[in-house]
Amino acid sequence: MKLLGLEISRAGASVPARARVEPPVMASAAEVETSGTANPQPRMTEIGWGGGSKLSTKLPRVTPQRGEQHGTVFACCNNIAGDLSKVPLKLWQRNADGQEVRVRDHPANYLLNVEASPGVPAKVMRFALVYAWALRGNGFAFGPRDGGGELELIELVDQDGCTPLKAGRDRFYDFTDGAGVARRVASRSMVHLRYMALDGWTGRSPLQVAAETVGLAFAGQESAARSLSGAHAKAYMKMGDSYENDEDRRRNARRLKEHLSNPNSDGVPVLGPDDDIKSLDLTAADQELLSSRKFDREQLAAIYRMPPSKLQMLEFGVKANGEQQAIDYLTDCLFHWSGLAEQTMAMAVLTRSEREAEFFLRHDFDALLQPTIKERNEAMNKAIGGPFMTPNEGRRKIGLEPVEGGETLNPAPNMTRDDTQPKKGKDE
Repeated sequence: MKLLGLEISRAGASVPARARVEPPVMASAAEVETSGTANPQPRMTEIGWGGGSKLSTKLPRVTPQRGEQHGTVFACCNNIAGDLSKVPLKLWQRNADGQEVRVRDHPANYLLNVEASPGVPAKVMRFALVYAWALRGNGFAFGPRDGGGELELIELVDQDGCTPLKAGRDRFYDFTDGAGVARRVASRSMVHLRYMALDGWTGRSPLQVAAETVGLAFAGQESAARSLSGAHAKAYMKMGDSYENDEDRRRNARRLKEHLSNPNSDGVPVLGPDDDIKSLDLTAADQELLSSRKFDREQLAAIYRMPPSKLQMLEFGVKANGEQQAIDYLTDCLFHWSGLAEQTMAMAVLTRSEREAEFFLRHDFDALLQPTIKERNEAMNKAIGGPFMTPNEGRRKIGLEPVEGGETLNPAPNMTRDDTQPKKGKDE
């Protein structure tokens, strides 16, 4: 029933359903490529960084897995993780007078230097954590506490399977622990190393920030790999039509191809009157592109603050001896990464009351600057006779037992004159 052009019906009357409009079918089911967990498409597994500009879309995707395949990226991450894990990570406390003392009776000492979790050495945990951090910009480890607030273990988790969540200013992490239990824990129970986190939480990889530069380096490596593997066309052959049948033509083509690909050939193929071979060797521009990979190594090293000497890039000459190179590497590279790692790990392994009591972590880099026996003895001799160090303090440093009377500082050489004795000669 219509009234004034409006459709009027009784309450509860059924309204005819509108016809369902299906979306247009763009391809048949057989032509559509499915993507799932059993057989995912590359777009699901090779998600990476880049693509910010139209030019970068033509470059290889910069992914953590792809980055490991580049020797310079792997060397940078391996050096940083290896050197930070091979030195002790000690716990200290700064007293009110500024004196720093070693704290030994704390569970963090054992977990960070002996056994991080059941069956996992602490160095293995620290290496994997820092390696993932340098490569991905984020490194995750689970650090639960018991009912008394004591740290129980520091367990590595799947770096791809850990998802940070945000609730206001609080952060939570979804992951599966070593026992296969799905967990959601607060940030106080996680060791989360993050690099270049502009918001304090979201880490970014150095490869991500310089995605276009890294993509160019990956493209150069792929081009070099294709050239060496023979994936590109090395030459093409032009054959005449003066053959009695196709079998003769194919036989001649196989003969020429085998001659060109045989490393033991004399390099002088026998051609027919209508045959021709055109070489497609690398042009000067292609060779220049491959030589630019040296520049790619320098750029990748600069991204990680890695000195060229640590990557065996010695073509520019050595300006200093090995000891000075080690000092430059320590001050320019390792101090940058270790300072971030120490404070971030302290947020997880130390309670707030301990941090307020001036507890802190520090890498002991003395192991990287081991002196020779001659240098050690000369330094000890000067320190003990300075006076700077007691004889027993020096003996303890080199693993010797203390001796009687060794707790007294030796006077300085210019302060050993005895004024009680009669003066002689010029001293009168």
